[in-house]
Amino acid sequence: MAESNENVPAQKLPLENRVAIVTGSSRGIGKAIALHLASLGAKLIINYSSSNSTTLADDVVSQINSNKSMNNSAVSAVAVAVKADISDPDSVKSLFDAAESAFQSPVNILVNSAAVCDEKHPTIMNTDLNDFDLTFSVNTRGSFLCCKEAANRMIKRRGGGGGGGRIICVTSSATASFRAGNGAYTASKAAVEAMVKILAKELKGTGITANCVAPGPIATDMFFNGATEEKVKKVIDECPHGRLGQSEDVAPVVGFLAGDASEWVNGQIIRVNGGYI
Repeated sequence: MAESNENVPAQKLPLENRVAIVTGSSRGIGKAIALHLASLGAKLIINYSSSNSTTLADDVVSQINSNKSMNNSAVSAVAVAVKADISDPDSVKSLFDAAESAFQSPVNILVNSAAVCDEKHPTIMNTDLNDFDLTFSVNTRGSFLCCKEAANRMIKRRGGGGGGGRIICVTSSATASFRAGNGAYTASKAAVEAMVKILAKELKGTGITANCVAPGPIATDMFFNGATEEKVKKVIDECPHGRLGQSEDVAPVVGFLAGDASEWVNGQIIRVNGGYI
């Protein structure tokens, strides 16, 4: 006679009760990452920067919390939306404060996914200085501020016996392809990759890892903004899989890096592009 499974304890999820901040997670790749980390048991801060994204962020929060309540009606909210401009140091500090306050726990995982891209895809010669400054302000300065805040807080937590942490920056495979157009965007992401590789070495002995996930062309609003049908077709033709990447192709890689099994992966740039580059 088969044994009953009623008394068998539920298997612990790999990120159970860990607190994760995912910047730029109201849509696109960031949203897919947040949903995936939640499915692995993490508690999520859904970050967004514009009031225009408030409803989108709230929808992600509702999706995560409703999924959790369906599985366990006693579970309190495991996702909270927090508006913050990651290019502003005070705003970044407030973002981490909000995460610690919401879940009464330090932040274990940072995924920096927020980014901007000039939809005009200009050559360097035709790049407007204001657009250049905005790109570096969000993509590079924002990553720097978030990584700095996360590293300092994770080290402080470790000093109190809390263990290591995971820092993951979403960059771009454009840093390896060097295709013409949008040089400012590519340069802003290349700077982040250099910074993260150095950060991983500076965190020696802390148990904290720092890595980059560098997607290729992904079917998001950011990709399609300003993209011609000809460009989209060319990208698809150049990919060995014959399709655009999906945000869901990227999220599981981030999920792996956020967990314990990734400890030996540190200071790396993982290109998730289907062989496009």
